[in-house]
Amino acid sequence: MFKVAVCALLVLASTAINVQSSIWTSKDQKAFAQIHQSGWGKFILNYAELHLTTGGILSELNSEIEKLVDELEEELAGVHHEFQRRTDVHNREVARLEQEIQDKERELFNAHDFYDNVLIPQGERFAAQLEQLQENIASNRRTLEQATVKRANDHETFESEVVEHNEAIAAIDECLQLLSQLEAPSLVQVKKVQKNLAKIQNSLKKHNQFQIFVKVLLEITSDSNFADQGALRDIVVAFNNLRVELVDSLNQITADEADQVAEYNAQVIQLNQEHAEFQRAVVVKNAEIEANTTKQEQTLDLIDELDEDLATLNGQLQAENDDYAFATDVYNATVAEYNKEINAANQALELLNQPRFQDYVKSQLKGA
Repeated sequence: MFKVAVCALLVLASTAINVQSSIWTSKDQKAFAQIHQSGWGKFILNYAELHLTTGGILSELNSEIEKLVDELEEELAGVHHEFQRRTDVHNREVARLEQEIQDKERELFNAHDFYDNVLIPQGERFAAQLEQLQENIASNRRTLEQATVKRANDHETFESEVVEHNEAIAAIDECLQLLSQLEAPSLVQVKKVQKNLAKIQNSLKKHNQFQIFVKVLLEITSDSNFADQGALRDIVVAFNNLRVELVDSLNQITADEADQVAEYNAQVIQLNQEHAEFQRAVVVKNAEIEANTTKQEQTLDLIDELDEDLATLNGQLQAENDDYAFATDVYNATVAEYNKEINAANQALELLNQPRFQDYVKSQLKGA
């Protein structure tokens, strides 16, 4: 490389050009000062002086210096090329990172939106539905318990009414048996009939519909002359009528009891079916709540992961921008330095081709 070859000449160029010589104008001296600020400019002048003082040809010198300038410009072009390549890499990397950041931000937004507007409301809705199912189960069991208690009470009432009816019917049958044997009733027999009537009245005191019959029978038996066969027949008819009413009433309450038992059994089946459905719904709802909770945890983990990924991408983007900024500073400084050296070389080349420079060199040779 030309620069490596000529660097050795720098050692030999220790005798600098005397810019204070009267041969130089103030403008030349100013140009010398500017050129000497550049390492290559100073080297060129010293090299030119050395070249000419040793018998070199000016055209050869120009050719060598032009080669030097061309090499500097070629190196500068290489700097431009490398920086352009670095810029292309930077732009691609920034575009890639910005796209990944945008995609990651969209994913993060969607994850937050899914968590806040889907999973949380869904979880709250599932919890409310589970609470409602539990209330339905409690209400179902309360209804069953109430129906069972009512059924037991109603059945107890039914059994009590059956006993009362049967006692009244038995008392009537006893009265009819006594009345069938009366021809000349004794006071003892009359009292026994009246006693049975009192028993009937006591048995049926809860049943208002029979009280009119009992009252009539008491009046008849109190005032009747059982020796009077006509009055006796009226009493027998009244007793038979009361017995028919009691039997009909007993049949009715028995039928009502059967209907109530069937209704109760149907209600129990329905309530138990509803209870089983509620229990199955609770199992399903608990599974949904568990799945929702798991999904919430997974989504929160995803949000944390996306946050970390986004921080990493932003860090990579910042690092790339910082690195490119540093590369740009280096590039600008390098270009400025190359331009400075090239400009100084061109100025030196222009100066050494002036007749005054050649006169200066000749004067130096004469002086030697």
